[in-house]
Amino acid sequence: MAASGVHPKQVHELRSFLDYFEPLMEFMESLPPEERVVLVGHSMGGIGVPVAIEKFPEKISAGVFVAAAMPGPDFDYKTIAQKNLVLATLLVRPYPLFSDLAIHNEILLTKERYRSVHRVYVVCDQENDVFQRLMIENNPPDEVKVIPNSDHMVMFSKPHDLCSSLMEIGDKYHST
Repeated sequence: MAASGVHPKQVHELRSFLDYFEPLMEFMESLPPEERVVLVGHSMGGIGVPVAIEKFPEKISAGVFVAAAMPGPDFDYKTIAQKNLVLATLLVRPYPLFSDLAIHNEILLTKERYRSVHRVYVVCDQENDVFQRLMIENNPPDEVKVIPNSDHMVMFSKPHDLCSSLMEIGDKYHST
């Protein structure tokens, strides 16, 4: 994402939430028409998955949400924010980058496109159970996978289990 990791853009250069997801959108646009991906979002990066689904459903085999925000047409970002749940990882970078209203107006999801892509929610069982349950109950995915003894940073606490789960998801949904 822009202004994250090794991406050169700085936080103060982001003007909208869609600017944050610009690298993802550029990547998706660059995929050849016949190529499909399993798109994985972690934590607040989960918001980018439905944004990509809305724009590129034909290029995504499955959207995977790992201990992530999982907005959808009937459970949008504004509703999630109104639940007043905050993950500790939100403190890693300035948040919110943009107002809830701006995000709500920029990220409009349609049932037709959103539901055309399989969605899997990966539960980290040592993570904030209330937040993960809220996502699953209010926006039911096609499948829920649990990684035992994993915390929010599952890529560090259980990297092999996460990798195995992602490989299973890819094998299951890539051909469908």
